[in-house]
Amino acid sequence: MPDPIEVRKVAIESVTDASGLARLIDDGVIEADRVLAVIGKTEGNGGVNDYTRILADRAFREVLVAKGTRTPEEAAQVPLVWSGGTDGVLSPHATIFATIDPAQAVQSDEPRLSVGVAMSEVILPEDIGRPAMVEKVAAGVREAMKIAGIDDPADVHYVQTKTPLLTLATITDAKERGQTVVTEDTLKSMDISNSTTALGIAVALGEIEMPTAEQIHKDLSLFSSVASCSSGVELDRAQIVVVGNVRGIGGRYRAGHSVMKDALDTDGVWAAIRDAGIELPERPHPSDLGGRLVNLFLKCEADPSGRVRGRRNIMLDDSDVHWHRQIKATVGGVVASVTGDPAVFVSVAAVHQGPSGGGPVIAIADLS
Repeated sequence: MPDPIEVRKVAIESVTDASGLARLIDDGVIEADRVLAVIGKTEGNGGVNDYTRILADRAFREVLVAKGTRTPEEAAQVPLVWSGGTDGVLSPHATIFATIDPAQAVQSDEPRLSVGVAMSEVILPEDIGRPAMVEKVAAGVREAMKIAGIDDPADVHYVQTKTPLLTLATITDAKERGQTVVTEDTLKSMDISNSTTALGIAVALGEIEMPTAEQIHKDLSLFSSVASCSSGVELDRAQIVVVGNVRGIGGRYRAGHSVMKDALDTDGVWAAIRDAGIELPERPHPSDLGGRLVNLFLKCEADPSGRVRGRRNIMLDDSDVHWHRQIKATVGGVVASVTGDPAVFVSVAAVHQGPSGGGPVIAIADLS
């Protein structure tokens, strides 16, 4: 049985601010050496050259080293998954997952939060967007499930990943080795890396069969309802965080999930919150949450039809502001109106993550 989990959300008040993590450690809420993973939003442009992810990564790892016993090399193995871009009302923040001493945890036979982390094999530039990457991610997800003590894929409610994308340097490396890459558009490779990873998650959880190369990033009927995939330049393999529920582990927290069918689907958001164990009236209001919602994690995508609920929009035709930023701001506002808190994790590039034009919604509740 894995150790029970403590999970807390902290604000990020500047690009290099990790004081929220430091306070949790100083106040004895968590121990630096027990931090399993951090999943957060940073305030950069969300693109290939978003340096705010690197700055946040460095700041949080420095706290883990300064306030614990891990070496910098050991701290570098902790998955810190940063999604750049807090467009609209979205607010920079981090959600920290750590184990706690079982003797200090609330005892319960009800399903309670468990977390497993793993790293995949190295993902080569020629793997991105191809079945080799699907297989490597799927193997990593299965390993993380074992670490979390989760046997049944139905008990997995959230899989957060960070994977490499293509850069000029890695494209050149592949060519020099006689290999080809799926695209030479580095920004497009971000979307493709995310979508390929999502299919790996779906395969590992039995949501789909192994896809063909022709289906990757094209067959939008294939998706995972629990995948949240980000990519960046700061790593060469998949960092995988599996979050689910285990009976008997104890603790205060529980995960649940649902999907948004489109960018305005607040019912999908409320469904995820209910699935995490928070009882709500038929027509809920943010005040009904009563401080019990730790955070929401979502992926979103501009509907490829160019319409939402029958109404035309121009996100995909806009040459001034990339649709990544527009849909992220839109869904961020919709979700913040549900929670009453703009510090929610909303990430873009959601192909194969939830239904086309929508996306997965994961809720973590404090049931104490």
